[in-house]
Amino acid sequence: MDWRVFAERMAALARDLLAQETVTDTLDRITRSATELVPGCDAAGILILHAKGVRTLAPTDQVVIDSDRLQERLQEGPCYDVARRESADRVFRIADFREDHPGWPNYVRAARELGLGSMMGFLLYTEDEDLGALNIYSRGPGAFTEAGETAGWLLASHAAVAFSSARTHAQLEQAVATRHVIGEAMGILMGSHDLTEDQAFDVLRRYSQDKNVKLREVARRICERGGLS
Repeated sequence: MDWRVFAERMAALARDLLAQETVTDTLDRITRSATELVPGCDAAGILILHAKGVRTLAPTDQVVIDSDRLQERLQEGPCYDVARRESADRVFRIADFREDHPGWPNYVRAARELGLGSMMGFLLYTEDEDLGALNIYSRGPGAFTEAGETAGWLLASHAAVAFSSARTHAQLEQAVATRHVIGEAMGILMGSHDLTEDQAFDVLRRYSQDKNVKLREVARRICERGGLS
């Protein structure tokens, strides 16, 4: 492992991630980078745990999706564990799928049928929030060395910041768009019903509550129809 070359490629990746336009583009670049930067990595993906179950983001291969679904069905596995907030560990590793694993026996036995040889999972987190796990896979057993684990952890740490930043940017853009739509709807109500700004907003708020419809959706309908009717 040439760490100087790795550092140069990580620096280039940092610039590349900043240039991505959407969260999806950022995630795709992160997982693609795993296959390029981590020795032995054949496939990568990001697993997110939420109330409704497991979600696979930016998989580079179908085997990533199949592995995540398998872990969700069995409720066990390294990626599943590493994405849990209560987990103390930050890196999980299965060196050889041909051997039974005491922590995830059912998953390892079933995953052999997917053609997996070895894998690692890295927590994606920032100081304020856990985001999920970056998971990398190899079709060969014993593919990941200590250097590969270090490279994966560095990439995951770097990627977490980019992921969080991209998501925050997307949320800000949505907030600005929502504010614009609400302002436009208030203007329509003020002009058509001779209302003050506060009165127009109160109409929006009460309609949203009475109809159990999000405020942004109410505003969008008013902009499209020219009023509440």
